[in-house]
Amino acid sequence: MLLTYLTGFGLGGGLIIAIGAQNAFVLGQGLRRNHPVMVAFVCALCDAVLIAAGVAGLGTLIAAYPLLTTIAAWGGGAFLIWYGFGALRRLFETETLSEEAISKTGWKVVLGTTLAVTLLNPHVYLDTVVMLGGIGGQYPADERLGFALGAMSASFVWFFAIALGAAWLAPYVARPITWKIIDGLTCGVMWLVAYSLLAPEIRALMAS
Repeated sequence: MLLTYLTGFGLGGGLIIAIGAQNAFVLGQGLRRNHPVMVAFVCALCDAVLIAAGVAGLGTLIAAYPLLTTIAAWGGGAFLIWYGFGALRRLFETETLSEEAISKTGWKVVLGTTLAVTLLNPHVYLDTVVMLGGIGGQYPADERLGFALGAMSASFVWFFAIALGAAWLAPYVARPITWKIIDGLTCGVMWLVAYSLLAPEIRALMAS
């Protein structure tokens, strides 16, 4: 059971740590100290639900209906392009990390954006439901829970580490140039992920 748990933890951590739109968003909210605990919890909880669903067999269903991933790709790509423009716009504004200068967004808006960044990205489903779910589903029934718990634990550890770590670092990087770099990287990551989602769909449309 312990070995299965550690395997799930290692595989889950390896997939989650990869640089992507979700991690960039969590890092930015942590540096802004804008509800970092809620953001980390929501991201980890979504991963936990998707991992559980994948191990239970949802990955097979998604693989059988590629239209679902196509819809998610267009919706997620459009959202990430829009969010990237927001980061690009902030590049031309004066922004610091001082307590007085931070414009904090209400928790409802942050919650909605967190859910959008998480659930509108097909990569999340491929990593959690299809890949982790597919691997976990190969274990005997009495070991699947251990694998799933390991992968879920990796998600909780990672998201809370980057969110709270960024919030702790915020006072030490309180310079406008820091935000220029952060917003530039955020814009680049969001658009790169959007391109990876939309490019195959556009090629498929042109070929049909």
